[in-house]
Amino acid sequence: MRDLRRQRGFPRLLALSALIPDIPYVRLSKIERGEVIARADELRRIAAALEVAPEQLLVDVEASDFDIAEWAADLQDWSARDLEEDWFAVTLAAALRHRREGDGALSIAAIERNYGIAPVILSRLENAYKTFDRWNAQTVRAVCALLGVPSVQALRAHVEQVRASGVLDAHIALIASPSVRIGKTRGKVAALREELAGGASAPAGARLAAQPRRMVPVAAPDAPSAMASVVDAIQASDVAMVRLVPVFGAPLLDGLIDRVPTGQVVEAPRSAGPRAYGLRVCRPTLGPGLPAHGIVVVDPDRFPSPGGIAAVREADELRLLIVTADRQGRMIGYSTHPDREVELDMIDPADVGTVIGVLLD
Repeated sequence: MRDLRRQRGFPRLLALSALIPDIPYVRLSKIERGEVIARADELRRIAAALEVAPEQLLVDVEASDFDIAEWAADLQDWSARDLEEDWFAVTLAAALRHRREGDGALSIAAIERNYGIAPVILSRLENAYKTFDRWNAQTVRAVCALLGVPSVQALRAHVEQVRASGVLDAHIALIASPSVRIGKTRGKVAALREELAGGASAPAGARLAAQPRRMVPVAAPDAPSAMASVVDAIQASDVAMVRLVPVFGAPLLDGLIDRVPTGQVVEAPRSAGPRAYGLRVCRPTLGPGLPAHGIVVVDPDRFPSPGGIAAVREADELRLLIVTADRQGRMIGYSTHPDREVELDMIDPADVGTVIGVLLD
């Protein structure tokens, strides 16, 4: 992407960004820097602006004409401090995996319940997605508690002591192995190639818009497929003048929402993508502005932008988060009850959807 941008006469990314208003500049920068994997619809928009085929943006990282070291050197001037923090992130990830491996009762659910570390955050910690100094204070305290140390200084000493014993070697090899990372990248690129070959994607994201509620009561189905049949029947009838989508949602602990059918459908905005659905808020996790009795319409094919609301998938559950951006340009999602903060740019886009409508009484 960077090479093609320069070849097409865009020495700065900002100039290219002006041609792609549907992708926020911060996300576009992260895509070019390799910090996030672009979705197929984003690749199409970038390729159109560069006047190339989308497949030209996907390269084999082991190709003879691609030098990953040269590419990375042009992005960032690494210092000794950066390398030290990167190494600690890897060893900490290994220590966390070792801790869970040694305690059969320490499941992902137990860690979230007892230490307040959400599954998506635990996954990023255990894969060294970013250096430890970039995590917020709440996560730092939770990690210290999980490893049984009183402070960050003690945590660093503990991790180094465990590493020196040799018990982390297998985990470190897995986390830091170039072959493993390249394998994951190849898998994602292959999936993108397949999706690009499959046809057009959903339309670009839209801003959050309040919509009047139009609820149609129907019999509760036994499965999501049954709900789909009900919705199809309603939309095919003469009385259906609007697009209706099924509503899911039942309250779970820690502000999570279970994606189970409710037996209702609601009107969706006209801009909603083909996989849009309704979701009961269940609890006022984002404050009184989005009450528990409300229903939001989620488009899973759109990535959120600051000022909106995201629906983030954690395992088989969903969490609603307000979207904002910090001073470094990172996209952050947060909730009030419980007090939770998630770096959205670090989450697989397939696990993040955008709230495109709010339905209230």
